[in-house]
Amino acid sequence: LKFIFGPCAVPALDLVDQRSVTRVTSPSGRTLYQVLGSSGKLYTCYSSCHFCTCPAFGFSVLQKSESLLCKHILAVYLSQATGACQELSVSEEQLTSILLAEEEDEG
Repeated sequence: LKFIFGPCAVPALDLVDQRSVTRVTSPSGRTLYQVLGSSGKLYTCYSSCHFCTCPAFGFSVLQKSESLLCKHILAVYLSQATGACQELSVSEEQLTSILLAEEEDEG
């Protein structure tokens, strides 16, 4: 994994081992992932569009194009593959609150 994904492979595996990835679903079928980062901050990831709200994704992936993903996105993919995702069902209103809270953090 480290050969393919580089330096984010080991930290991503640590996040999976710590069961830091939660799949959040709403009754309409909308899905997002929340990953508790090693710093204790909660990041929102969207596997459907390959996006994470962490600063490393914004800098290394989007701005510099130095990497294909961050450790949080890789942790989401690995936890899906291994069945190590926590599951959380929320109402549409709760999902909207999660999304709006992320938008406020970025603004």
